[in-house]
Amino acid sequence: MDETTRLLADLVAIPSVNPMGRDVSGPEYYEGRIGAFLEGWFLEAGIPVVRQQAAPERSNLLARYDAPAPSARTLLFDVHQDTVPIDGMTIPPFEPRVDGGRMYGRGSCDVKAGMAAMLMAFRRLWLERPARSASVVLACTVDEEYTHIGSSLLAETQEGIDLAVVAEPTKLDLVPWHKGSVRWKVQARGVACHSSTPHLGSNAIYRMAEVVSALAEHAGDLAGSAPHPKLGAPTMSVGRIFGGQSVNIVPDFCEIEIDRRLVPGEGPDAAVDRVRRFVASRCGLDGVTFVEPWGRMPALETPIGPWLEPFAAAVAEATGRSPELVGVPYGTDAGPLGEVGIPAVVFGPGDIAQAHTKDEWVDLEQVALAAEAYYRIALALG
Repeated sequence: MDETTRLLADLVAIPSVNPMGRDVSGPEYYEGRIGAFLEGWFLEAGIPVVRQQAAPERSNLLARYDAPAPSARTLLFDVHQDTVPIDGMTIPPFEPRVDGGRMYGRGSCDVKAGMAAMLMAFRRLWLERPARSASVVLACTVDEEYTHIGSSLLAETQEGIDLAVVAEPTKLDLVPWHKGSVRWKVQARGVACHSSTPHLGSNAIYRMAEVVSALAEHAGDLAGSAPHPKLGAPTMSVGRIFGGQSVNIVPDFCEIEIDRRLVPGEGPDAAVDRVRRFVASRCGLDGVTFVEPWGRMPALETPIGPWLEPFAAAVAEATGRSPELVGVPYGTDAGPLGEVGIPAVVFGPGDIAQAHTKDEWVDLEQVALAAEAYYRIALALG
């Protein structure tokens, strides 16, 4: 097993599950254990590392390589520490297994493959100090999978960054465009009573059914709206519903959770307000409350600039193929970075189709190619 694969296996074996807002506890949750491992890895390599606290016991880790040339550009390499939960997995999530050129395990694809590749490229820069390289800040962020508090803090505190490279599974293509998102809850309230006399109460689930019907109509309108040239039309989905206490009680409460995907130019608050006005026009808002959004992820639209040619050439040299420029429907840490004016490109090993799956895996050849590509990107953009 080569060193990059061994490092990836070590990372996969350390749980760093994002609880995604659930009231859970245990050693497998949050980024504490993998953060401690990463600190040790940096220090063993002789690389100073700094903690940047984003929330209690949740810290970004930042390391900096200063290029020999003082006039060199500065790149930000960003990769997140957390993974999605393991519910429904059909393989042992934290027992990395190599089979047929793939590594299996939670986070192998999203995004510990990109993390292993970035770490190896960064250490190589640190040790070799190539004359014409860029300076590189490597940030290992927290909470990418839920509310992006790590990347939001990073975006607020980084200055002098010429380009950010964000690790996500892109099949080694370049992603300068992605959708954003806003997520919120809608609540309906009624009056509870015995189910044998429903006329004495007000059924909150029936009220919510009217709201959901209006939302389905609005989602259809969005799907048919003018598409973004790289990302298509905005979308909306009701992903969760909860209500009622018992089958023999008319429910006095029902709650749904909404995911609205944004295209560049759309603001999250404006999108929510548009939904609220549509629902009001169809069924009114009596007894209905739109709760303040709990998640906002900006869309990404990075202007194509002079960085593109050397970036693409570096990837082609490392991988043997010219990368495509593609847009993707999901969000990443690049969103908050782009929002504050840092040009950002998403690039990394693996295929998003394998991320978050019951038997998550990554192609190990792509991981090795990514490590070489990240190193060459730093050389090409120096």
